[in-house]
Amino acid sequence: MKKSRLAFAILPLACSAAFAQSSVTLYGVIDIGIAYQSINSSDSPQFAGSRFGINNGVQSGPRFGLRGSEDMGNGVRATFTLENGFDAGNGSLNQSGRMFGRQAWAGLESNQWGYIRAGRQYNFATDFFTPIDPFQAGFGQANMGAAFGSMNTTRYSNMLKIQSPNWSGFTLGAGYSFAPQMSAFYVNNGQVFSGTGNSYNFDTADNTRAVTLGVNFASGPLTVAATYDQIMPNPNTPGVPGGGSMPAAREWILGGTYNWQVVQLALAVGQNNGGIINGQNFTSGGNAAAIDGSGGTWGGSSGGVLFGDGVTLTSYLVGVTVPYGQAASFFGSWSLAHPSSSTVGLAQGAANNQVTYNLGYQYNFTKRTNLYSAVSYATGAGLVSGVSSTYLVTGIRHQF
Repeated sequence: MKKSRLAFAILPLACSAAFAQSSVTLYGVIDIGIAYQSINSSDSPQFAGSRFGINNGVQSGPRFGLRGSEDMGNGVRATFTLENGFDAGNGSLNQSGRMFGRQAWAGLESNQWGYIRAGRQYNFATDFFTPIDPFQAGFGQANMGAAFGSMNTTRYSNMLKIQSPNWSGFTLGAGYSFAPQMSAFYVNNGQVFSGTGNSYNFDTADNTRAVTLGVNFASGPLTVAATYDQIMPNPNTPGVPGGGSMPAAREWILGGTYNWQVVQLALAVGQNNGGIINGQNFTSGGNAAAIDGSGGTWGGSSGGVLFGDGVTLTSYLVGVTVPYGQAASFFGSWSLAHPSSSTVGLAQGAANNQVTYNLGYQYNFTKRTNLYSAVSYATGAGLVSGVSSTYLVTGIRHQF
């Protein structure tokens, strides 16, 4: 009896020691505010209008998620993330109704070897340029993704992703998606038609595919990054109307930021060829405008890709962040998306320059809760000549 009692007394301690090697964390963000948007259009009156009301997910998309880690010994950990996205205004699911549409992956990692993960994940443009963007990939049309689509909170499903450890400030990464499950649109001579790309048939020959590459250097106040993304169309998709094969959509980005404490400067340049990856949706979510007569956006919708033979777009960003006291900061940016003269078939004709001017403010009540305000003005919004978008918002974000 004494031995039995001793065993029962020791058992909880043993279980505690075993479970101490594993952890699961619940986390999330709730972000909601009031926004006003006005779209003016001299050449395309069908885009004109205004709206005012609740706008959620402005600074950060509302979410809740689970992160897990288990120590497997020898410095190796099994890790996972399941992250749900939802509309804080009405409680519905985002990301096309997926239960864990923001992230859903499992993998292995170590401080010595880096990590390998499989599932739905961010591309490296989003990983490496979100910290560089003064608007941190948020605030709708104000964020860097309005001109650099591949970093516009871009996710690829069914992706195998590898990242190196930090080598003297350098980090390298590569990923391949067997089916990114992005809405696919094809353009030629002013005509836009949808194609396959959303499904996954467990057969590479029947899916769009994606490659993402990145290199990042961070040391002290300096951060520099370079990324490349390429999405290949479904091999069974018909060629460009009128003949020819459908090209892959590609984008590279090079940029960085330097922090002088009193001010932080950000610069970036990039180029799209053969299409546009995950362009900013100016027609919903408090953003503005469109690139084709059907009311689509750069990539058809947020989470889409537009394939276009001859589409070339060069983008630029200048951004600044200025801290104010211990709890506040001002931030602003200017971006330009410049299509080449040969880029036709967009915006019911030759595509137009899109120029965006942005200014934001954040005040931290605590480490988890902050107030934000922003104003953004875009000309040539969505690459459409004569279309301008004015966007004003203020709201509150709580992180847990």
